[in-house]
Amino acid sequence: MRIIRLKEVIYSTGLARSTIYKYIGEGSFPKAVSLGDRSVGWVDTEVQEWILARIEERDATEGDATRS
Repeated sequence: MRIIRLKEVIYSTGLARSTIYKYIGEGSFPKAVSLGDRSVGWVDTEVQEWILARIEERDATEGDATRS
């Protein structure tokens, strides 16, 4: 298991910092893990699974569109 910092989460997802925290607030993005008083990180596999779920949603939507 690997903990990644915000800079890498932004790079991996292509999302802005504010969007990441908005999604966390909505409960649709993995929560950060406290690493200390003023330091947080994310579990790499949770972020990767979130990205894969977005891809699966896209593919399912495209499949529905081609069937219509």
